[in-house]
Amino acid sequence: MGIKRGTTLAAAAITVVLAATACGSSDDKTGYATTPAAAASQAPAASDGGPAAGEPAGQLAIAASEQLGQVLTDSAGLTLYRFDKDTAQPSKSNCEGDCARTWPVVAAGDATATAGMDPALLGEVVRGDGTKQLTVAGWPAYRFAKDAKAGDFNGQGVGGVWFAFAPDGKKAAKAATAPGGTAPGGTAPGGTAPGGTAPGGAAGAGAALSVAKDPKLGEHIVDGAGMTVYRFKPDTAWPMVSKCVGDCLTKWPVVPPVDKADAKGITERNYLVLDRPDGKKQQTVDCWPVYTFTGDKKPGDVNGQGMGGTWYAVAPDGKLITVQ
Repeated sequence: MGIKRGTTLAAAAITVVLAATACGSSDDKTGYATTPAAAASQAPAASDGGPAAGEPAGQLAIAASEQLGQVLTDSAGLTLYRFDKDTAQPSKSNCEGDCARTWPVVAAGDATATAGMDPALLGEVVRGDGTKQLTVAGWPAYRFAKDAKAGDFNGQGVGGVWFAFAPDGKKAAKAATAPGGTAPGGTAPGGTAPGGTAPGGAAGAGAALSVAKDPKLGEHIVDGAGMTVYRFKPDTAWPMVSKCVGDCLTKWPVVPPVDKADAKGITERNYLVLDRPDGKKQQTVDCWPVYTFTGDKKPGDVNGQGMGGTWYAVAPDGKLITVQ
């Protein structure tokens, strides 16, 4: 169906400086030279205009909304919507002409699923004009022209037929709260897992970090699904800088924020969240941005270890594990 997964690293770097932190105290010198703090002012700014038609989605993300619970977004944090007058089986878009100008279609081609989402939900449908549109669980995906920035969901409920996507392709809806303040199925109010918060402000549902032991690597950090966590050697800890951008992120997804209560055995020193200019929020360990690897298919896999001489598993104190 043509959903591609890029493998090239973008040359541009993401730079974010957080004031009043102790990131400079790290004794791990494995990173490359840091970027001057002034470079932070040159980070890309959010667009003031609405989304354009035909823009691809990149790596999808899950954001948290007080009103809606978990909401599916594109790589820039813009809300993705579905239209009740479309059909999912078979996939068909019934939004054309003026409708498509108000609700720009999301192009298929480079979309990748975020952690916690079934990649099989992503597909595409050929529109009447021959272009290919992204589908989620069969439903064609759109943005809303009046959403100007990440976190906007001005299209929710418009006309009683437009609704934000939940990560499973259904309509986003805040889970009902059960007696005792917990939502059915053990989910805390607001659509987040107990002890966690969702990306865009806090840890995603089920987000966690812990320590696993590999015969070759020894103790290393894994996420809540048991998948190995990595660091990128060109990144820096002070200022906190991620140099994995663009296509790099399709292969090395960022680890979303994880509450300290859900980080078992991980150093608490400089356990901070990196606010990336692309709208994502990324967990750091001792100020180093951390990632997972799409080439790891099951818990215990360490296929990213040593890749390109720049990607390495992470020790519980945040340092690189360079064992091959």
